[in-house]
Amino acid sequence: MYADRSPTSGMIRLTHLIYALHAFAVFSGVIGSATIIGSFVASIPSLAAIVLNYWNRGAVRGTWLDSHFDWQIRTFWYTLAWVVISVLLAVTLIGIPFALVALAIVSLWVIYRVVRGWWRLSGGLRMPMPPA
Repeated sequence: MYADRSPTSGMIRLTHLIYALHAFAVFSGVIGSATIIGSFVASIPSLAAIVLNYWNRGAVRGTWLDSHFDWQIRTFWYTLAWVVISVLLAVTLIGIPFALVALAIVSLWVIYRVVRGWWRLSGGLRMPMPPA
């Protein structure tokens, strides 16, 4: 799936910046008045990160950074999907406990995804991705 083309040092720095923006959004959710996933999908740093992902996606095609961009983009969209599902569950009284559990699990999942992705990027490793 990935060619042997090496990414530029600028693209590696940009990928670190994107993880840093996502991590800042998560940290803001932990210490601030917003929730982790609320901050992750709706804060300016995280929205800037996802825009940078899409804007620069072509520049990392064929490199091991492509897997990190896919990882970051999927994390954002899956988190947003679970927020929507949780809101729909919370509309009913019966669904509120399920929505709260889902939001808690997704919050931990987001932290895991940001930490694991950034850790592997620091080691110069691609992210394991399911087959397309």
